[in-house]
Amino acid sequence: MTIMMRDKQVQAVILDWAGTAVDYGCVGPVKAFIRVFGNHGVEVTTAEARTPMGLMKKDHIRAICGMERVASRWAEIHGRIPADSDVDAMFLELEPLMAATVAEHADPVPGLLETVTAFREQGIRIGSTTGYTHTIMEQLIPAAAKRGYRPDAIFSSSDVPAGRPYPWMCYLNAIKLQVYPFAAMVKIGDTATDIQEGLNAGMWTVGVTQTGNELGLTEEEVAALDQEDLRQRLNLVERRFQRAGAHFLVETIGACPAVIDRINRCLARGELP
Repeated sequence: MTIMMRDKQVQAVILDWAGTAVDYGCVGPVKAFIRVFGNHGVEVTTAEARTPMGLMKKDHIRAICGMERVASRWAEIHGRIPADSDVDAMFLELEPLMAATVAEHADPVPGLLETVTAFREQGIRIGSTTGYTHTIMEQLIPAAAKRGYRPDAIFSSSDVPAGRPYPWMCYLNAIKLQVYPFAAMVKIGDTATDIQEGLNAGMWTVGVTQTGNELGLTEEEVAALDQEDLRQRLNLVERRFQRAGAHFLVETIGACPAVIDRINRCLARGELP
């Protein structure tokens, strides 16, 4: 199969938001999920709130409701397992709650702004996808812009018929950025569903292991860890991303320019994702 693209090089990167570009440790959404379930009398652990991360937020709520411990506790409190009406009700509560929460966690992860500058100097366009809805992004986008992060294209789960792992948001980015074929694009994210989204779109994929949801620690918590402990935890994250099919792994977004160079060499040899 012959690749037809300008200079056979990467033309665009599609970044996830929380845990990849902003909000080191993906803290904002976790707080919101825990609070909304707590409003219904059900305590959800941080691990339970994190497990479905990357999905469209209503699907995320549904996935938490489907967890055996959560469903059992819900039945104890409400006399039945969670129904679709409960998912709908919690989603309506979640949107304004999360909109306020994520705006408080809009700081770029270390290395993001420098990486974006490096990409732009190479003529690489910056797209983005997110499990957040448009309503939530209305708060996050200006908060991130004040801190210097302004991608060229932004699409959320409410802009498409279905969120991750479906590739629809990636397709909208390709249209907005006017990039084709998809082998000239790279999806970068911190969850397995990010990887699956990119693979389903026919893109190269990069898993970010340290700053995101899978490790689930703030920058301060990471700095306080023993280095051997950190390495063991990162190894577990790496294995999860490898099982998801990631082409490349990095600890932080700052390592991505070097990965783009590797992908460009692959493309020059005629290799496809």
